[in-house]
Amino acid sequence: MKVGGFASSEARAEYEAVYERGLAALPAPAGIHDVETAFGVARVYRFGQPGGTPIMLVPGRAGTAVMWEPNLTALLRHGEVHAVDLIGEPGRSAQTAPIRNGVDQAAWLSTVLAELDLATVHLIGYSFGGWLAANLAARAPERLRTLTLIDPVLTFGGLTAGLVVRATLAAIPGVGRWARPSFLHWISGGAEVDTTDPVARVIDEGMRTYRIALPSPRLITDAQLRSLRMPVLALIAGRSVIHHPDRAAARARELLPRGQVELWPSATHAIAGEAADEVNARILRFLAAEETPS
Repeated sequence: MKVGGFASSEARAEYEAVYERGLAALPAPAGIHDVETAFGVARVYRFGQPGGTPIMLVPGRAGTAVMWEPNLTALLRHGEVHAVDLIGEPGRSAQTAPIRNGVDQAAWLSTVLAELDLATVHLIGYSFGGWLAANLAARAPERLRTLTLIDPVLTFGGLTAGLVVRATLAAIPGVGRWARPSFLHWISGGAEVDTTDPVARVIDEGMRTYRIALPSPRLITDAQLRSLRMPVLALIAGRSVIHHPDRAAARARELLPRGQVELWPSATHAIAGEAADEVNARILRFLAAEETPS
């Protein structure tokens, strides 16, 4: 199996320029950590000061820590926040060994938490990062105080045919030149993509310059969802194109032992940024309730 990497040194330099501008849109990190794992080095940014249970943010595909720009300032009101660039994806993490399956995906993320001495966290994942978060929760539940899933991929429902086709086209060199903007427009529910937005720029440039070599994630099983005994907040976008939202919400409600499942009818898959104020407020209420002694 191969490992992911930039298409060329020139592609990496072009990406780095866009990434640096995106990073500048975030609050200044209090610390930057490069964590060695069995599958590569994970770049983690620490924001805020220690106190209480920290938050760990897991981004969507090609989003990097930059994708949390609409959410980070608000989440810092809770306390310390860590944001990771995914191993095997564009960003400042670096993959050195093949990642073969969900066990490997959970292993590197668990190593990051251990090496940063984060005994327990509020884990928040969006889109593909939601799958990574749920996958870790099923395999290492002792590390999570709570789990928040924002329109997660392949967690409560399978992928739609439209997503599979469009994502494949967007990843093909040459074809992706026109398919990427179309894909981002479509996944955002038809909203015009602001090409000056730092988050959109980082995602688009990452898709253009980086060659991902990760296995396709498998749908989180019924047994895995039933095993999640920590409090879970699941926010599902009613206009999401990654799964069938009504079915996904119904499955989540049926299987999560301590789930708070909400279907947001007007939200698209871009819910984390599109409805940032509402999403941030809902997450903060959830975390505050779970940290309040009963």
